[in-house]
Amino acid sequence: MAVVFINDKPVDIGADRLNLVQAAQKAGVFIPHYCWHPALSVVASCRMCLVEVGEKKPDGSVAMQPRVVPACQTPAKDGTVCITNSDKAKSAQGRTLEGLLLNHPLDCPVCDKAGECSLQDYSYLYGHATSRMVDPKNTPANKPDIGEHISLFTDRCIMCSRCVRFTREISGTSELMVTNRGHHSEIDIFPGDPVNNKLAGNVVDLCPVGALANKDFLYKQRVWFLKTQASVCAGCSTGCSIHVDHNKDAVYRLRPRENPQAQGWFICDEGRFDFAYVNAKERFDQPLARTTDKAHAPTAWESVIPALRSEFSRAGSAVAGVISPMLTVEEAFLLAKFIKGLSPDAKLYMGWVPTVGADEQFPQDRKGNPVGAVKFTIRAEKCPNRRGVEEILKHFQGKMLGFDRLLADAQDLKALYMTAAYPPRLGAWLTEEQTRKLAKVPLLVVQDLAPSPIAEAARFVLPAATFAEKDGCYVNHANLAQQLHWAVRPGSMGRTDGQIFLYLLERRGLIQASAIRQELAREAPFFGPLASDLGEHGVKLG
Repeated sequence: MAVVFINDKPVDIGADRLNLVQAAQKAGVFIPHYCWHPALSVVASCRMCLVEVGEKKPDGSVAMQPRVVPACQTPAKDGTVCITNSDKAKSAQGRTLEGLLLNHPLDCPVCDKAGECSLQDYSYLYGHATSRMVDPKNTPANKPDIGEHISLFTDRCIMCSRCVRFTREISGTSELMVTNRGHHSEIDIFPGDPVNNKLAGNVVDLCPVGALANKDFLYKQRVWFLKTQASVCAGCSTGCSIHVDHNKDAVYRLRPRENPQAQGWFICDEGRFDFAYVNAKERFDQPLARTTDKAHAPTAWESVIPALRSEFSRAGSAVAGVISPMLTVEEAFLLAKFIKGLSPDAKLYMGWVPTVGADEQFPQDRKGNPVGAVKFTIRAEKCPNRRGVEEILKHFQGKMLGFDRLLADAQDLKALYMTAAYPPRLGAWLTEEQTRKLAKVPLLVVQDLAPSPIAEAARFVLPAATFAEKDGCYVNHANLAQQLHWAVRPGSMGRTDGQIFLYLLERRGLIQASAIRQELAREAPFFGPLASDLGEHGVKLG
């Protein structure tokens, strides 16, 4: 086993191929860095990670190199000695930081990155209290429109080149480049070729300072006012791990959360920017019931739940439930339990599974063709939990009935409970003909986010919750079950889908996703691993 020594502390790195930044992390020691990122190539250009390095000899003596070296570019091997806290290392880091700050503006009070900026943090930890700069600062012009969602504050850039390497190595689209030389170097785009690839938003996350900014988030919130909750993106069947940044029951941004079992380090722009519907004012926030004049009127939860139980119980076996792949596993389980509890002959159908085009793999060339090893995939299936719902249906009725089968069986139904909650970007999820066919069901209940033709035709309309408003888990295309946590509350009178189903089952109390998972794990072998802690990265099922 390989053992390295970080500040005289032995660290067993096993057979892992690590650099000294990573080896130090194993020892609980942080080495400052800007240009290095585990998903990108090593360039060692920022020089912030300079440390003293030596080699331990068999006789126990240590031969130190005469100069400090970049830790990100130095492989950790058996016997390597790394000193990060010596005067020599600290002096080198301080001088490096002074050089990076020479032309940096004092924009912290107005910079969106303030509060989560590496340059700001390192200035306090490793920098000097005063500047020796006497010449005028280099102030290149900003470039506010280098992409649909991205602005470039050129004077804040420290030339770490993370963004350039991302567009070359991960997206493959190579829109960004370095122009000029020395302290006149700038990040720029090729004329007429903005950064609009489908992974472009990641360059904002990668930027360690405030040079690259998210236009959708710019000047909207100070980061110290934001609360962050771990969740799962509902945009496609990859199920990317994300951070939901929110304040006062409004979502302000989504950021990737590293997960080697799901998407790795990044997320696509489709998932990153498609959250406006969570905050939309047009959403249902209370139950609606059709009155005698065929109009919908608000009704209380205390009256609508008993009414639904009563109406469905009178429908006999001609009852069905449509379980949307936007529901969590726990919600799908509870709804299936309610529908099957009405009659053993009741049917459960998979909700509409939205599919757009084909899977897109990155990196890709300028024509959109994948090149090299796949580093990121955007799935064509635009829902997070088809696999989970499939297995729920198989557990309750031995087979999976698709949405097309529902349309064929609709004429025989007396009561139908439909769940949806699809993001508006997917467009109408029912055609006019399908809506007319389903509207003929005598008792139609629609649980959705916002008004639609099928909701207009329903006897009862119930508000649905988004991924940001509930606890539970999704099962992605690879049978990875990941946990999502609520970040914001549903509307003023809103309930989560799971809470509604719990009421329908006449169970008291607030829904606890972990308790529902325990119950499901006992009943369905496929979901057995859900009985344990899902952890930060999820667990594999099946």
